[in-house]
Amino acid sequence: MHLKALIVDDEYPARQELRFMLQEFKDVEIVGEATNAKEALSLISALDYTVVFLDINMPGMNGLELSRAIQERPNPPLVIFVTAYEEYALQAFEVNAVDYILKPFEPRRLRQALEKIRKFLEQGQSPRQLKAGETARPESTDARLNRIPVEKDGKTLLLDQNDLYYAYTQDDSVYLKTFAEHYSSRFTLKELLTRLDPKIFFRTHRCYIVNLTKVKEIVPFFNGTYTLILSDKQQSEVPVSRNQAGQLKARLGL
Repeated sequence: MHLKALIVDDEYPARQELRFMLQEFKDVEIVGEATNAKEALSLISALDYTVVFLDINMPGMNGLELSRAIQERPNPPLVIFVTAYEEYALQAFEVNAVDYILKPFEPRRLRQALEKIRKFLEQGQSPRQLKAGETARPESTDARLNRIPVEKDGKTLLLDQNDLYYAYTQDDSVYLKTFAEHYSSRFTLKELLTRLDPKIFFRTHRCYIVNLTKVKEIVPFFNGTYTLILSDKQQSEVPVSRNQAGQLKARLGL
């Protein structure tokens, strides 16, 4: 089986890294690269590709929109999203992607995605015939939700939620605190709460979410409120509002 591949990513280093990793697979031939949707559609019109490795965040038409446009073509290639943005994984179901790999990814994940491609081709399936349960799914729901995209020095990093001590709002921005670092986030606290493990994360205040496993002390404050002392480097203090104090005590068995 011979797989003709197209890489679509506006960042040259990302294209080069993926090209290098795909060299391991003897049945994969990279026969095109594109930096945007217009270039990609032109290449797809000129050649029957087997698979398109597609980034999400690109200038102009983004990866999801491009994937929809690809599906409208006769005999469309299969799509694997390769992106740093985990929040679009569920939307990838709607455009029938075969897989959704988060950057930075391991060769093992790339191998798994290519195995899916081979399976679909062996079964004679097209992208339109893929079942939702077979498409665009990260390694597992827990694995996808376990990492939170954060911003630092102009870069997007994927933060393991187990490393998160608390999240807070300040000056209309949201920040995430690890043991020693602060990161900015594109999510609201409400959105973060839906992505974090509800067994260990708790919204103590309208401006704070805390990882209960990182709480070192609980200090009564005034008027039924509390202050949590965390075990991070700075021994941070997180407020607990009176409205949330009862739920917190119940969660902690106090």
